[in-house]
Amino acid sequence: MFYDEAQIDVKAGRGGDGVVSWRREAMTPMGGPDGGNGGKGGDVIVVGNRHLNTLLNFQYQRRFIAPDGAAGRGKNWTGRSGKPVYIAVPLGTVIIDADNGGVLGDITADEQQLIVAKGGRGGRGNAMFASSTNQAPNHAENGTPGESRPLRLELKLIADVGIVGLPNAGKSTLLASLTAATPKIANYPFTTLQPNLGVADLGDSRTLVLADIPGLIEGASQGKGLGHEFLRHIERTRVLIHLIDGLSEDPVADYRTINGELAAFGHGLADKPQIVAMTKMDLPDAQAALELFGRDIQVPAMEGEPQVVMGISSASHKGVRELLGAAARMVDSLPRVEEAPVIPTLTAGEAPDDGFEIRREGGGYRVISPYLEQRAEITRWDLDESIQRFQRALERSGVGPALEREGISRGDTVYIGEYELEWGD
Repeated sequence: MFYDEAQIDVKAGRGGDGVVSWRREAMTPMGGPDGGNGGKGGDVIVVGNRHLNTLLNFQYQRRFIAPDGAAGRGKNWTGRSGKPVYIAVPLGTVIIDADNGGVLGDITADEQQLIVAKGGRGGRGNAMFASSTNQAPNHAENGTPGESRPLRLELKLIADVGIVGLPNAGKSTLLASLTAATPKIANYPFTTLQPNLGVADLGDSRTLVLADIPGLIEGASQGKGLGHEFLRHIERTRVLIHLIDGLSEDPVADYRTINGELAAFGHGLADKPQIVAMTKMDLPDAQAALELFGRDIQVPAMEGEPQVVMGISSASHKGVRELLGAAARMVDSLPRVEEAPVIPTLTAGEAPDDGFEIRREGGGYRVISPYLEQRAEITRWDLDESIQRFQRALERSGVGPALEREGISRGDTVYIGEYELEWGD
């Protein structure tokens, strides 16, 4: 089975905590602060691998977690950063945030990398807070959490030429005759279940990548059969070879069925330039059908180019090289396909929004504020100086007066992120 969709969860590592430490050396019993910073959490990175052609591996592993950064140490030692976790995917994989549908990136090249979950920032040790007015800071920060998100992976075959047609039109046979690909070839009653890629040698060190797209049926654009899955692969091709069975009872109807499904699916499929090729030209009946077909059909072609309808025989290789040459010339005349747009997302370490919202929750109040939630995460609640710094952040944010306007009283609970605080005077 060809797996071209997968759902996974990724979680980057948390940053290591900073530490409070004091230099202790001979002759210097009360040295200054030397607490080191925590290490950065490991990133989760998607990387393109040209040797892969399906998303099958994600049927067995769906969760990827990067290691946390290590805590800092005395003597200004920074903690070890968490190692990144790499996720290998085939070329042509689109990475989508499953929560909001935003496209994070499009893997189109071998070893191309995309950070899909950024590791948390390491907390600062007390050496970082030393100043002329505070030479002995008893304060450090926790590391921040790494990003986590569900991802949807969609594989769209990257090929110069897509070979389309009804089931049993001869797509796999043509691919095998044009390239070194070895697709499964049989008289399938419904449709081949697996797209196949092949590379054709054009000479002079030039190649052309072709894909036979499993046979489409009427209603494919509405999802009948495996229509949506297969039509998606056509989006990444630049030129279409539309195969018509030369012994079909109604070649014109076959041709219109496929083009109708391309138009109904949208995404520009109906606008792709086509070369129409009728197969089995080694048989007299097919030759007669080609003459009738050419009179009845207006084949869409590129602006300024003649319409292309060819007769071929994959079995005897009649017209096959000519078909390949016509496809190559058509591909060469087209502009390169632009990569999918990237929708930026907030990553760990970036300045969050400092606005806030207050809601009643149970018998207390919840403060919804990305800024304060991050401040609460890095606060060392076992250190008075750290707590005082968080209190000052609350005062600067204006949350205190807002809570008082909401009617908060001494002893009420205030929720900020995962933390519960008691309101005092």
